[in-house]
Amino acid sequence: MLGEAFDELRLAGVPVKRACALAGRSRATHYRHAAPGGPRHGPWLPRTAPPAALRDAERAQVLGVLNSSAYADLAIPQVWARELDAGRYWCSLSTMYRIARSAGQSRERRAQASHPPRVRPELAATGPGEVWTWDITALKGPVKGTWYKLYVILDIYSRYVTGWLVAAAEDAVVAKDFLADAIARNGIPPVAIHADRGGAMVSKPVSELLVDLGVARSHSRPRTSNDNPYSEAQFKTLKYSYDFPDRFGSLADARSFCDGFFTAYNHDHRHSGIGFHTPASVHFGTADQVRTHRQATLDAAHAAHPERFARRPRPPRLPDTVWINKPVPSQPTEDPLSHLT
Repeated sequence: MLGEAFDELRLAGVPVKRACALAGRSRATHYRHAAPGGPRHGPWLPRTAPPAALRDAERAQVLGVLNSSAYADLAIPQVWARELDAGRYWCSLSTMYRIARSAGQSRERRAQASHPPRVRPELAATGPGEVWTWDITALKGPVKGTWYKLYVILDIYSRYVTGWLVAAAEDAVVAKDFLADAIARNGIPPVAIHADRGGAMVSKPVSELLVDLGVARSHSRPRTSNDNPYSEAQFKTLKYSYDFPDRFGSLADARSFCDGFFTAYNHDHRHSGIGFHTPASVHFGTADQVRTHRQATLDAAHAAHPERFARRPRPPRLPDTVWINKPVPSQPTEDPLSHLT
């Protein structure tokens, strides 16, 4: 309808602008339909090079300078400045960039150091005392900007805290003495001691101590908190406990709180990851007796009310193996001719 009205107005001699206004039609639509073969409906016309543009031979010379043995590993601004100092001007810096970009050479030209990927730590413990993990966390002091440092060593199989310390600061010598004391009291872990890559963890005093004692060292990959999951989870249990204070009034206050917390954690807390046993029970080998007692209690309940159970109830089991980064089994390759057998 709009097209017919527009055509009638144009036949009557009405100008295009006036006819579009009366018919309610966009002038852009009119001109687009009037010239359907314009640039908008086909390929763009080739661009004419400006008079100041470099000729093909000159562009090839510039590219040859950039790729010369003297400049092949230098950034483009370095090449431009050195050529200018030598009394040679080829083109502007931006033109030199455009020539390199058109040749697919706009990426980093300088030789870059390459580092192999960090090895993913994979540690397994089949019993208490085999693998320790340790970490340091911050506790708020009495005023803003004051922090105390809590050092904690955890046995990953039993979840037993084999050592803890609250100090005024993080220090490599303090960390070395802390580890040496824990090893003297509990023995050397035969598999490894695992930690992240904090300053104290990779310090020379700590490294020398573990090397002298023959303890295998293991470290998390950079920026990978999941490589130290047991220490991180234990810190969350600490800081999300109902009586954890917003701030500690003093160093003695922090030590007093941690003493009560770790005593309860080791001897009273039933940990879901170890069959709801206490870490001390698993660490010192009484978990089997506790599980036998639990089974007797469940058997008595089952005998008293068998209708309440679909099957014989059993207490949770201890894990056979505890892993830091359990290996992912590789998928077997399917034999393409297996369907023929």
